[in-house]
Amino acid sequence: MTKKIVKKRKIKVFNLLLVLLIPAALSFVIYFSLQIPIQGIVIKNTNYLNDDDILELAGIKDYPSFFLTSGKEIENKLKKSPYIYKVKLYKKLNFTYILNIRENRPLFLDTNQNKYVFDTKETVKEENVSFRVPRLLNYIPDNKNDKFIDSMKIVEESVLSKISDIEYQPNDYDKDRFLLYMDDGNMVYLTLTKFKMINHYNDVLSQLENHKGILYLDNGNHFQIKE
Repeated sequence: MTKKIVKKRKIKVFNLLLVLLIPAALSFVIYFSLQIPIQGIVIKNTNYLNDDDILELAGIKDYPSFFLTSGKEIENKLKKSPYIYKVKLYKKLNFTYILNIRENRPLFLDTNQNKYVFDTKETVKEENVSFRVPRLLNYIPDNKNDKFIDSMKIVEESVLSKISDIEYQPNDYDKDRFLLYMDDGNMVYLTLTKFKMINHYNDVLSQLENHKGILYLDNGNHFQIKE
């Protein structure tokens, strides 16, 4: 009868350790990589929003994990703000976030409602913020309000900053007539169809030779000097 010989296999301890240690090491590296916090946040294109307020709204003021924080979630949080129209977040390889923000543009303060009105027609209470924009002094009929906001959107920033107050002043000939009180003491009459003409105000100003008066852009283009 033939005797069966059974060979004993030697377990290679080093190979076994490699099999156990490599996955553990990879798991360790992945875990701690995911815990790396955001190293920097760059906020672009803001004019009046405070950086700290933006970080608070986005929920990243404490610089959370770079990888585990959802960029889309941050964008959605920021877009809920009445001050923000659009936002795009970019993640850079140096663990930095780039936040490209387009703010809603404040156009005027509606003194009847104590609210600031933006170019998107959204509003915020005056008590919460302060913008250097014209004040609308009186009531505008609801059927003209949207058109008024659309007309105000056309006004360039360099001119908008020179308008102190706006008053709705319809007459027998035009129900879309407005009076603009300028910071320099001049007054300008406009209609909604001619609102874009106010963008030439700086050019007209240079021709007035420091005279103060009333500029009629609602019916013809003439300037009445104040005595």
